[in-house]
Amino acid sequence: MKNSIMIWAVSAIVYLGIVIAGYSVYASINPKSGEHNNHTTTTTEQEEESINHQHSHQDHENHGANTTSEVTPKVSYANGEITIELKDKNNHVPELEVSHEKNMHFIVVSSDLKEYHHLHPEKKGDGIYQQKVSLVGNSYKAFVDIKPKGLQYSVMPIEFHVGETHHEHGVNELVADSDFTKTINGQTVELTTESFEVNKEITLNFDVKDAKPEPHLGALGHVVVLDEDGEKYIHVHPVADDKTVFDTQFDKPGIYKLWAEFKFGGQVNIYPFVIEVK
Repeated sequence: MKNSIMIWAVSAIVYLGIVIAGYSVYASINPKSGEHNNHTTTTTEQEEESINHQHSHQDHENHGANTTSEVTPKVSYANGEITIELKDKNNHVPELEVSHEKNMHFIVVSSDLKEYHHLHPEKKGDGIYQQKVSLVGNSYKAFVDIKPKGLQYSVMPIEFHVGETHHEHGVNELVADSDFTKTINGQTVELTTESFEVNKEITLNFDVKDAKPEPHLGALGHVVVLDEDGEKYIHVHPVADDKTVFDTQFDKPGIYKLWAEFKFGGQVNIYPFVIEVK
């Protein structure tokens, strides 16, 4: 009986030794399953993080094209002064980044697109900006060009009226220029772009003749473009610090009016052009 017990005990010890030795050999050949599972989970999380980063980057690049703004400007005019009030989606006052030397670029055009103002209202209080300007009785559209920190924003037209006479936008019957040479305050500028085609990058090349523009709001010039309805807003800057060349694109055919701003002898000249995009 004792011999049987002894034999069973020895057999059990030998069997256990064989199992341990076999598992050790298996573990040396194959990574632990727990570690492998953890690695798979980590890789998946990294892939998701990479995808989220790509989406975030795309959203940032498409920021200007986003039709949903998280900041809502309100524009009013009284006693020769324009007032702009800014509130974000949570009814808070947004903080603005400086863009081309200013917190706000404020573009105002009359309903017939003949009157044009590029203003820079000053901050007067939390979310309140004001600018004195003399406007005749008419309907106007304003474009509040800002960069709110950490918020999506798209420049949209805001209509307001001065006086009792109101004119509808989009009935101005603009006709494309046949002569693209303009002289303002004795300084001539010629738009030498040969053609304007839809959905293609267009280079707006302004020949300033023998003159040299001075820096204006952190650039050699500014170009603002509107469609004839005063709805589509484009604001572009030169492709280089030493060139009066601007790149832009039009997503639909039609008549557009553009204003090119150049500074000569301390004075900003505004050159208006009417173009047809086909």
